[in-house]
Amino acid sequence: MKEVIFEQIGNPSEVLKLVDSPIPQPKEGQVLIKITARNINPADMMFIQGRYGIQPVLPSSAGFEAVGVVEKADESGKFEKGTRVMFSAIGTWKEYICIPVSSAIPVPKEMSDEIACQAFVNPFTAHAMIEKSGLKEGDWLLITAGASAFGKFAIQMAKAKGIQVAATVRQEDQISYLSNLGADLVVNSEKEKIHEVIPEKTNGGVHAVFDAVSGKLGAQALSCLRKNGKMMVFGALSLNTMPINSGLMIFKNLKIEGFWLSTWMAETDPKEMNEAFLKVFSFLMNGDSQIDVVGKFPLESFQEALNAYQMPGRNGKILLIG
Repeated sequence: MKEVIFEQIGNPSEVLKLVDSPIPQPKEGQVLIKITARNINPADMMFIQGRYGIQPVLPSSAGFEAVGVVEKADESGKFEKGTRVMFSAIGTWKEYICIPVSSAIPVPKEMSDEIACQAFVNPFTAHAMIEKSGLKEGDWLLITAGASAFGKFAIQMAKAKGIQVAATVRQEDQISYLSNLGADLVVNSEKEKIHEVIPEKTNGGVHAVFDAVSGKLGAQALSCLRKNGKMMVFGALSLNTMPINSGLMIFKNLKIEGFWLSTWMAETDPKEMNEAFLKVFSFLMNGDSQIDVVGKFPLESFQEALNAYQMPGRNGKILLIG
């Protein structure tokens, strides 16, 4: 089978390579999946660089999220051959993978591979963070990197609950794009001082921040919070540490907490998890929801896919298919 691997951590464009590997054989409690589509997430890039919460065991394949078809059923018969499933696993940039039966999620017939391969990490993170934030109808939420896949999911889900949304972008054309998606305020952080503009236009500041960037922009976003506000940090796209203003934290009684989907899932009871699945799938299957794909590449063209992924101002997902 074809497989994209890396034998040392580093720049994805430099350390990834395509190799031929044996098709894996499922162990007890596993199913063999023929992968049909994978999306490229920031977590994938950080994993390859050794900057993620999970460290790679080298050599390793890349990718965490995919959709595919059961090639060899498990002994319990839970999933028959030919069943379409979505899943999250370490190393999805390959043609075949064995995963635990418990990790496979049946894909609704009406859901395309293009949606199913990105139906887990970002939409579930957006749903979980909104629920955990405690935001109510009429409250203000600030999302950094608003034009990211997560940002677009979060904007739509928050608006459905009556939450007012502000977002930061770095490209001017993304302002109208996110406004049309439902954002109430979009600020170009390359041109404006968000820590001045956003508090002024949100009547004193936002109630919560979802920060994917960290670094300097994260610090500016923190200062956009009103008294008793909360920042939830779930990414570090800038690859820089966020400088914290202690005085701001003290006198505004602000809170900063981290969020990682893996931790949330481990701590969430099955009933709540099932409810989350129903809500997220309902959102994904809603004809009014906007889920963007801007490029699809075969697995062997992963370098072209990486180039497309790194294009400034990209307004949709890059997929590896086949």
